[in-house]
Amino acid sequence: MDFTFTEEQQAAAEAARGVFAGVAPDAVPSPSLVPGAVAEDFDRALWARLAEADLLSLLLDAEYGGAGLDAVALCLVLRESAKGLARVPLLETCAAAAVIQAYGGAESRSALLARAGRGEVVLTVAANGRTGHDPAELAVSARQDGADWILDGVQTAVPWAHNADFVLVPARTAADRTLLAVVPRVHDGVVLGEQISTTGERLGELRLESARIAARDVVEADGAWEWLRELLATGTCALALGLGERVLGMTSEYAGKREQFGHPIATFQAVAVQAADRYIDLRAMEATLWQAAWRIASGAPGALPASGDVAVAKVWASEGVRRVVQTAQHLHGGFGADVEYPLHRYHAWAKHLELSLGPAAAHEEALGDLLAAHPLG
Repeated sequence: MDFTFTEEQQAAAEAARGVFAGVAPDAVPSPSLVPGAVAEDFDRALWARLAEADLLSLLLDAEYGGAGLDAVALCLVLRESAKGLARVPLLETCAAAAVIQAYGGAESRSALLARAGRGEVVLTVAANGRTGHDPAELAVSARQDGADWILDGVQTAVPWAHNADFVLVPARTAADRTLLAVVPRVHDGVVLGEQISTTGERLGELRLESARIAARDVVEADGAWEWLRELLATGTCALALGLGERVLGMTSEYAGKREQFGHPIATFQAVAVQAADRYIDLRAMEATLWQAAWRIASGAPGALPASGDVAVAKVWASEGVRRVVQTAQHLHGGFGADVEYPLHRYHAWAKHLELSLGPAAAHEEALGDLLAAHPLG
């Protein structure tokens, strides 16, 4: 198994490190200190820098001004973004643009892709269903009316919904097919409710009440939603890995300086063992992440469909990032809960990532179903 990255992928990661180097995790108020959202909008200045560095167009083909890279390159960039808790819809916009490029019609590609790559259009995805626990594709129904589609239903916890220009919404037809509708944020029959994440960021409850969407703005190709969901889940694993690596680094630095009984606590066996266990978690998160990203990028066959590798990666990401931040809080003691110190922010973001697109238990169940349907050996 070769985890060597290509020169282009390494260049994307290096560019990301440069852009995210100046991002401060405490640039907005602590979610512990404000009753509502920590900010009304995402970091537009950072968004502009990402566009200038061509990091919003990574997955787009050259005809749309992109670099034509793959899911591995995107995950490398996302990993860097999470280290500073970058407040941008990078995963959602890149994934949405990628699925439109791969499965969408010529009109949608022409209208959206180049603009999304330049940062002029912001895209997001409704991927959490009605409650956050049910399949997203079952939360909205779609029926055809002439050349248009009529959408009804509710999607919860849509990230960056109040600031995105378009939301990609999976919807189910009476024929039990899943479509992807490109829904404008401001549109007849579209209502956005206010929700707040554990991170303090604004989420949207998206209500569709007989929203009419033109056929040109609906992706009907088989497999489009499944591919998008897998890319989003894998990107979430990359965010969890970057966050976990930063938190373990903070913990190691603190444990090396904090003294008890005249010695740094890092020299105590109990502390060292806990830190070592979390390092193992991170390496497992990393290995399963690159396996999933490679399956999505290459389309290579395996004993299980690519969704199996994605499920394994999300199980490790959800459980691993939770253990990393919990150990960090424990080893920091009361200092970890100090609102003047950024660790509590990482804890809040970790909880959001742990549950995004399903907790570990949901992906373990999905993996069990895949194993039952595809016996190994």
